[in-house]
Amino acid sequence: MLSESEILKSLKNIRPFLQADDGDVELVRFSEDGIVEVKLTGACKECPLSIMTLRAGIERALMNDIPEIKRIEAVTE
Repeated sequence: MLSESEILKSLKNIRPFLQADDGDVELVRFSEDGIVEVKLTGACKECPLSIMTLRAGIERALMNDIPEIKRIEAVTE
């Protein structure tokens, strides 16, 4: 079962890489079916390569740390 603390712990490991380029990521919500929604902030919000960051960086790291995760989606609010 997914837990918020597990997801936040994994995101904490990713943050330094995003913050090095003036970006960041926030957990918005997650569902028990393995979908995690995040919000890209700072430079990541406007970056044309943000989808690559989301898929190759954030999604890969989270799915590696937490096998129950099926997909990461970026949301804008």
